[in-house]
Amino acid sequence: MILRGTPRFRRTFVDVWRVLLALFVWDVAVTAFYLTGPIAAPSLPVTLFGTGLALFIGFRVNSAYQRWWEGRVLWGALINASRSLARATDAFMSEPDEEMISLRRRIVLHQIAYAHALREQLRRGDPAPDVRRLLEPADADPALRRQNVANGLLDGIALLIAETARRKRIDSIQQAQLERVLIDIANAQGGMERIKNTPLPAQYRSFPEFFTRLFCILLPIGLVESLGWATPVGSTVAGLMFFAMLRIGDDLVDPFANTVHDVPMTAMCRTIEIDLLEGLGEPSPRPPKA
Repeated sequence: MILRGTPRFRRTFVDVWRVLLALFVWDVAVTAFYLTGPIAAPSLPVTLFGTGLALFIGFRVNSAYQRWWEGRVLWGALINASRSLARATDAFMSEPDEEMISLRRRIVLHQIAYAHALREQLRRGDPAPDVRRLLEPADADPALRRQNVANGLLDGIALLIAETARRKRIDSIQQAQLERVLIDIANAQGGMERIKNTPLPAQYRSFPEFFTRLFCILLPIGLVESLGWATPVGSTVAGLMFFAMLRIGDDLVDPFANTVHDVPMTAMCRTIEIDLLEGLGEPSPRPPKA
């Protein structure tokens, strides 16, 4: 995600300039035909059409933003749960012997790898490089053999906690508390997968775009009598507003796409990695630059 104090209008214009150029040519043709020809333009209730279309597009943009915001909330919950898991692991497995230090470190590294793997799964990428970077082959391979690598890593954490409980290094209450944190993480992952795998209905995309194009075709016919030769400018500016709103909806509808508009998963995974490695007392990477 790129964060700036002001929006980049050039990026939006680049996305819609072809449609706007065709609209401008149509506006000029309608204006010239009306002002130089013998046929008067019919009176069209463009205000009524525009109001209805704005409500339609606004409802679509709100639906897309709700998906984006829910995705951001779920990732925030994942960050908090990752910190809670690392903190509880450090508190419950605080014995200074080598075995407990190793188990604690493996659990924390599993959680860091889990966050990176989940990010790549949501972006339809390959989670293997990050998983192998963080885990030994004995820990990484069982998860990488599964279709849902992130869920495999979460199961790996549960197995490590169960192994610690079998060795009587934590009691059943502590194991249950750690398991509740894993449930919170699994619930967050399930919500993200639901958003990713359930797109908006096709009507939400096709109907607003169709009615926007129809409205832009009719708009100069309804404006030419009052605006005269200024009709192409006024109609094109109005078209830019509607097409920009359509573009905003397209940008927000998939919050986990690898674009500048998506939820900043790379930065949040790096936050998890920094916090959890610092909790282990190990060197941590620097935050990424937006």
